[in-house]
Amino acid sequence: MIDDIRGRALILLLLRTGMRSGEALGLRVSDVDLRERKVHLSQGKKNSMGRVVYLSDDGVSALKLWLRQRDPNQEFVFYGQGNKPVSYSTGRGRFVKYIQKAGLAEKGYPVHCLRHTFASELLNAGMRLECLQQLLGHQDIEVTRRYARLTDTTREEEYFRAMASAVQIKTFCWVR
Repeated sequence: MIDDIRGRALILLLLRTGMRSGEALGLRVSDVDLRERKVHLSQGKKNSMGRVVYLSDDGVSALKLWLRQRDPNQEFVFYGQGNKPVSYSTGRGRFVKYIQKAGLAEKGYPVHCLRHTFASELLNAGMRLECLQQLLGHQDIEVTRRYARLTDTTREEEYFRAMASAVQIKTFCWVR
């Protein structure tokens, strides 16, 4: 459990939107629409396209708490010294602290694993790869394919669902 309100908001934002850490750290308050549950991302360094990502219930709650507590005169959602965003090294340091607190330090998880977790969870929940590609901001669907991993359970469910249809079709063809 992350007790720090800012840290919880940042981790949930990364985990529930699939944003890159640089995108989250550079996020301006004006980019966040809590009422519509959307975050507007302008074109980034990794690609030339902007996109919209969506906020889950827990992501909205965590961001609301942080936005109420933070300095309202700051331009960035996660600000550092002055009116600048939190640096990547500071953001990474916080993530490492949370990983250690969870007893997972020996696993060597990078911050980017939250993006992969987001992709895998949505794919396993049934989201189409093309939709996931747009949420992640990938130009090439093969990159999205590498990000998201199906669980054994999902493969098993897909197999039996498809096999039930295939057997009905085959039975129909052979019976006639």
